[in-house]
Amino acid sequence: MPASRPRLLPWPGANGQPCYLVTDGGANSRLSRLADEMEEVQLNTGSDLLKHARELLRTRHVSARELRFLSHRLAEALHDALRVAESRGMRIPTADAGREDPAGPRSQ
Repeated sequence: MPASRPRLLPWPGANGQPCYLVTDGGANSRLSRLADEMEEVQLNTGSDLLKHARELLRTRHVSARELRFLSHRLAEALHDALRVAESRGMRIPTADAGREDPAGPRSQ
């Protein structure tokens, strides 16, 4: 059974570089399941943070410190969501090289 394509993990490597997983267990490996759980936590955290941000921004008296803190957390959540999107996009199966794309050619 061939190894799966590398999966971008939702956490960075030791020096902040992208961290990838290659496994013959596919989505059933322990690390794949852990990555799935981590992605779910990251997306839920981002969703909760967005709700909090909307509530906070409705109030008239928000300090610069609160806005700065909120901005940092929103940036972190956006970073996590983009990483999850990139990882999931990399796992979408591509059309076979010998078959035409039913959607037709795409412009670059």
